[in-house]
Amino acid sequence: MPTNDTDLLQVVTFNNKIRDIGMLKRSLLTLSIISILTGCSLEGDDGATGAAGAAGPAGSVGQTGQAGKNLPRNLNIEVVGRFNTGIYGKSAAEIVQFHKTSNSAFAINAADNQIEVIDLTNLPIAAVGNGITDNSLSSVPFTFADTVMVKNGAGADIDVLLGEANSIAIYNDILAIAVAAPDKTSNGVVLFYTLNVMGNGSFIKAVSVGALPDMLTFTPDGSQVLIANEGEPDTDYTFDPEGSISVINLSDGIPADLAQTINLSSDMVFSSDLLAASDYDTDAKRKTLLMKAGVKFASPAGTSVAQELEPEYITVAADSKKAWVSLQESNAIGIIDLTDMTIEVKALGLKDWGQYLIDYTNEDEVASFAKLPNVYGMYQPDSIASYQWNGASFIVSANEGDSRDWDAYSEDIRAADIIDPDELNKTFSTELQALYDSTGGDDGLGRLKVTAALVDPDNTGVVDKLYAYGGRSFSIWDQNINMVYDSGDDFGRISAAILGNNFNSAHTENKGDNRSDDKGGEPEAIDVGTIEGRTYAFISQERSGDLFIYDVTNPFQAAFVSHYINRDFSTEFELDDDLDNPCDPEEGLDCTRVPLSGDLGPESIKFVSASDSPNGNPLLIIGNEVSGSVTVYQVTEL
Repeated sequence: MPTNDTDLLQVVTFNNKIRDIGMLKRSLLTLSIISILTGCSLEGDDGATGAAGAAGPAGSVGQTGQAGKNLPRNLNIEVVGRFNTGIYGKSAAEIVQFHKTSNSAFAINAADNQIEVIDLTNLPIAAVGNGITDNSLSSVPFTFADTVMVKNGAGADIDVLLGEANSIAIYNDILAIAVAAPDKTSNGVVLFYTLNVMGNGSFIKAVSVGALPDMLTFTPDGSQVLIANEGEPDTDYTFDPEGSISVINLSDGIPADLAQTINLSSDMVFSSDLLAASDYDTDAKRKTLLMKAGVKFASPAGTSVAQELEPEYITVAADSKKAWVSLQESNAIGIIDLTDMTIEVKALGLKDWGQYLIDYTNEDEVASFAKLPNVYGMYQPDSIASYQWNGASFIVSANEGDSRDWDAYSEDIRAADIIDPDELNKTFSTELQALYDSTGGDDGLGRLKVTAALVDPDNTGVVDKLYAYGGRSFSIWDQNINMVYDSGDDFGRISAAILGNNFNSAHTENKGDNRSDDKGGEPEAIDVGTIEGRTYAFISQERSGDLFIYDVTNPFQAAFVSHYINRDFSTEFELDDDLDNPCDPEEGLDCTRVPLSGDLGPESIKFVSASDSPNGNPLLIIGNEVSGSVTVYQVTEL
């Protein structure tokens, strides 16, 4: 403690100094914080900018980029292999598929009722010397029994006789074969096999399906097989089975014992909110609605909707939840809901030949075209396929056309028959009669094949419109079956420009222009595939044999890319595929030069991607039923 005043003063002075030092520190701390918050306001002025540094070394030259490609891109089409059965006019090479594990093409040989397994293991990347006569590929026959055991609805085993194989489908190592009954109006079956690395099959089981299973396909996820049961009548219409869709579920590659059926009566729906279920709960109501929508009905009186509609060809959406089936004769496509197991039938509308060019007569024997007002084409697709764009499904169709032409009923007539007093004995309207006269009358428009089912619907005796078979084109439809694109008159004009007077030739002889009065070249087969990031549609014409390729990557901007034909029109031959012996010399027929004539009657196309291809390039496998040949094309970018 301080002992005197001096000591006390020193203590006070010392304490004041300590207090002053504390205040000073607090002041400095406050100034520091203020400086930070105000962006260093207490810093001095910046100095002058320094001199620029020396330039750094130059970087190395980069690789030259690839030149961009114009659209549509050019494609190179080459025959790299061909198999010939040596059987002509008997559908010896019809529906084709590809098995990746064995590197084999599978083709139905209806003449011998077997499947040809064609080895593609050593398929070259170079074109063969002569694609028209090449026979470089060989096959091993895949046969099946004449009878098979199936389960009936009660779960009992029954034996059934087998007729001809109509279609095949392959998913991984599972082969499915659609086989009709010997009597086509009876139920058919689907045979299932497991395939090994050689393409040999081990039988799994058979499953009963509907009448005349004409086509089948696996869903993309492999969980189901869908079958188009065409249900054609016998030729005298004593019995007409119903058309239907069979669905066979698979679990771990094993098919169910029984197929489910989507019928064309009570399983038919109409999606419009303007309709209630009670508006289509009878056959008569369904028929009325379908006819108003434009579905064509051509059959004897008393034919039901399910008997009328004949499923032809099925394609399935990428998610395996929806499918589409062509109903060719009826000019419609059915939308199949695989969750609800229902079908909605959509009419395809008509093609106005007043807006496109068409060669309508074979009498002039030259390629000549005209626009025909008041003449319409029914699209009537045979084969269909589907692909994705922007997450949506689009359907492509080969618009062949077809009629019902049986002994007991036929809708087939020529335009001249309508006004023939010994035939229909009708009268053309003033406009249609003027067109008829200006085009050459009986030898002109009168030659065109049309349907009698749509002539004079009001029964007034006056006919003002004609309806021909097929669109002579391919089309793209959205998933609701609204048309997105049609190739118009491309096929006729392109074929005529390249083939000259050989265009619209039949597949039974080298005589040009002899199909112009019927359905033209008849677009029959179609498939889609991707090459170098672009999606293409491949369409082949049954009669003339043309192959057309279109870029359909964007379905709203489809474009023609290429044309190819593997046929020699300089040879002379003639056969009749309606005869038991199509080459019967007693009928004046001669097939000796068919082997020199190339591919006749392309029936189906299978696209094989580069990643699956035996030679590393995209392939097209085409089955030609009249020449009995299977041709393998390599399709690459130029």
